[in-house]
Amino acid sequence: MIKQIKGLHHVTSLASDARENNAFFTNVLGLRRVKKTVNFDAPDVYHLYYGDEAGTPGTVMTYFPFPNARRGSKGIGEVGRTAFSIPTGTSQAWLDRFATFGVAGVSQDIRFGQKRVLFDGPDGDQFALVESDDDRTPWTGNGVSAEIGIRGFQSADMRLKNAGASAELLQFMGYEKQETENNVTRFIVPGGNDANTIDLEELPSAGFAAQGAGSVHHLAFAVENRARQLEVREALLDTGYQVTPVIDRDYFYAIYFRTPGGVLFEVATNEPGFDRDEDTAHLGEALKLPSQHEHLRARLEGYLQPLEG
Repeated sequence: MIKQIKGLHHVTSLASDARENNAFFTNVLGLRRVKKTVNFDAPDVYHLYYGDEAGTPGTVMTYFPFPNARRGSKGIGEVGRTAFSIPTGTSQAWLDRFATFGVAGVSQDIRFGQKRVLFDGPDGDQFALVESDDDRTPWTGNGVSAEIGIRGFQSADMRLKNAGASAELLQFMGYEKQETENNVTRFIVPGGNDANTIDLEELPSAGFAAQGAGSVHHLAFAVENRARQLEVREALLDTGYQVTPVIDRDYFYAIYFRTPGGVLFEVATNEPGFDRDEDTAHLGEALKLPSQHEHLRARLEGYLQPLEG
């Protein structure tokens, strides 16, 4: 069994409009844009990162906004809903805020005894705010007070036809089965960060998801460093998973593999972090380019959509 996984590192999704995406996560949710860079494989597309002050692993939502991308369709084989943690007793404040901003898909429910505010992002991406006793420090620079501010991720849902194989994988990755409520089974990694929960939702009669704007591209799990990452890679290979070589993503090192249920997993290092090329006080302000794309700077700065204005 793998014991190096510490919980979620980041969640990466697809969007159709960079400016709209940036406004939603910074203005509506009050997160900090901690990095403005580009897709390694498609440098004419942004890669935007939103999180807490430093982009701490377990807080970072990232997006590839492909201009005018077709919206994805929901189904099995995907991460269906990403959940953020908010302080206990703050749901009403968020409901009021969402009403002010005209946020779509807003409703409330209770899962495993925790109050949730459900809502949609600009491309129909599905999210939840979950009330919990979470002492992580929120980012308040975008006008959301510390009393209600988002603390980071709480969990992510995987929608599956049958959860058996994915449950075995999570347990191999160090997660422990907690409880089942209706068609949802919860897994938590002990001794990890606060983004330590994965919910498996079984939908045996649902069709397969089609990826597009509003879809989660991959789910990334955190390990402390490259040595721990290599240990995880070796264990996955020994178990029969097809795992990529280690890829340098500038702010972390990454490996990827496809799960039995179809969801793409990444294992990312907590090092070196988002302050490797920007002072923490100015994270996310300048366009940062991977070294192999630096020669494209003039063209990209003229082509990429301005995020503000």
